[in-house]
Amino acid sequence: MRKWVIFAVFLAIVFGIIYYLTFGYYSEGKRGGFVTQLSNKGYLFKTYEGELRMGGLSEGDGTMNSSKWIFSVSGKNKDAIAKLEEAIQNGHRVSLTYEQKFFTLPWNGDTKFFVTNVEVLQGSRGNFPPTQTPATPLPTPTEIDTTKVL
Repeated sequence: MRKWVIFAVFLAIVFGIIYYLTFGYYSEGKRGGFVTQLSNKGYLFKTYEGELRMGGLSEGDGTMNSSKWIFSVSGKNKDAIAKLEEAIQNGHRVSLTYEQKFFTLPWNGDTKFFVTNVEVLQGSRGNFPPTQTPATPLPTPTEIDTTKVL
């Protein structure tokens, strides 16, 4: 009887570890940029895979650099998928909240990074800053004084 109890405890520990490694995560964070690709991929297990372009100025010489970050989205997360498609269509910048898993599994996606929430940043269209109206009105142009022309 004692062997069965030890065996049951051993199985519970093994299944607990496997469950944690499958569904748990060891890192979470946010990344911002422009979503350039979102596709539904897979032969047997269809998952959404995307690409985020993050850009900025490099230190020192002031040149623009861009890096890409590849992520996965669960097919069950319809809200995040809709927001990503909207951001691609309108060219808006996004902030992605993600969880980094221990390893990839075929039914979860191609990457270790799984997007859990998407925030579309309004007013950030393309690479241009949002337009602002000046606080004080600009002076109206006056006629040119031609008497002082050389």
